[in-house]
Amino acid sequence: MPKIAVVGSGPAGYYAAEAALKQWGDDARVDVFDRLPVPYGLIRTGVAPDHQSIKAVSRRYEATALTDQVRFVGNVTIGPDVTIAELMALYDAVILATGAPNDRPLGIPGDDLGNVFGSAAFVGWYNGHPDFAALAPDLSGRHAVVIGMGNVALDVARILSKTEAEFAGSDIVAHALDALRGKGLERVTILGRRGPHQIMMTPKELGELGRLEAAAPMVDRADLPDVADDALLEPGLRKSVTHLRDFAALTAQEGKPITIAFDFFASPLRLLGEGGRVTGIEVERTAVEAGRAVGTGETYVLPADLVVSCIGYRSSPIEGVPYEERAGRFANEGGFILPGLYCVGWAGRGPSGTIGTNRPDGFGVIERIAAEVKPERGKQGRDGFDALAATRGLDVVTFRDWRKIEAAEAAAARDGSPREKFTDIAAMIAARHG
Repeated sequence: MPKIAVVGSGPAGYYAAEAALKQWGDDARVDVFDRLPVPYGLIRTGVAPDHQSIKAVSRRYEATALTDQVRFVGNVTIGPDVTIAELMALYDAVILATGAPNDRPLGIPGDDLGNVFGSAAFVGWYNGHPDFAALAPDLSGRHAVVIGMGNVALDVARILSKTEAEFAGSDIVAHALDALRGKGLERVTILGRRGPHQIMMTPKELGELGRLEAAAPMVDRADLPDVADDALLEPGLRKSVTHLRDFAALTAQEGKPITIAFDFFASPLRLLGEGGRVTGIEVERTAVEAGRAVGTGETYVLPADLVVSCIGYRSSPIEGVPYEERAGRFANEGGFILPGLYCVGWAGRGPSGTIGTNRPDGFGVIERIAAEVKPERGKQGRDGFDALAATRGLDVVTFRDWRKIEAAEAAAARDGSPREKFTDIAAMIAARHG
């Protein structure tokens, strides 16, 4: 039975740990590392705060984490605290489950203007990620532009458009809720380079836009293909396009003060600004040819007091680990990177698929490890890491510590909310001690 280190405690990491339990039972030994003192990664800081049913999957990971065979090792940063080479010397197999926490750059002139954000940063801000808690976006302007045609763009547009009452039951953090109370938005434009038949929005998330209290979606009927062409789409996409057709049929935006406008066939060219802050976005009209967006030469300008780019994510490179720069992920073949080194989830396949997609990833990599890795008598596993941590003075946070942090967050929650997240690592550590 190999001793395994998993780097990253999000869905991919815990599915891999669960698979190890299934593979080796009571003999399994898995240490799950995370640089934060709190587990669950994307579930905690990526899933929208008003999607609590999705966040509930963390209870499955908790069941794995509470076994004697799986240990959470929080507040340990790979690189400064312990290197991949050191982990590989201690464990028979190391699995990178670090996700893709970095924004894919927008890469157009003006993308460094003030009040322009990538979705990893913006979503992290309203979800309380310590790296982004101090982001402080200005929401007082009238116009926001969200670039992207996936579910993350929908999440951002929805969060920007909701009333305070609609956040009841969510775990949106206090600083974001305070900022949203004072928003001045009248129009949120969702900008996409291609058309309705090329969106990556799922029906459930898209349908939510039609049920907002103070905002109504708007689609230009001229952007919609012939309805007969919908028959060629796979069922999920067909349902999504049906929502768009319903949005196009709305009149006068039903008197609601905020419009969520879909601007299809529109490619951002550059961001415009004054005084270092964004004021608009120059866009080129496109046409779809063989599935690709091609510029037509026609341009126009949209006002934009806030811009959030939701165009994809990249994994963080790690010294000594082969990396595919173009794809933004670790170089791998079916999860295999190097002898004894593997990857799962977004770290291996890039930012695609749902949370559930990580489960077969995790089980697949454990099957490979079971077939390929021969345990070495000299590998010390968690005992060796504990000795190393002691010599370096690492303040390791355990899963039992996390549960104390979790209890403190629940105790601090506003009425109707499941928790008020700590947004500062030092505060998390302090809560561990009560």
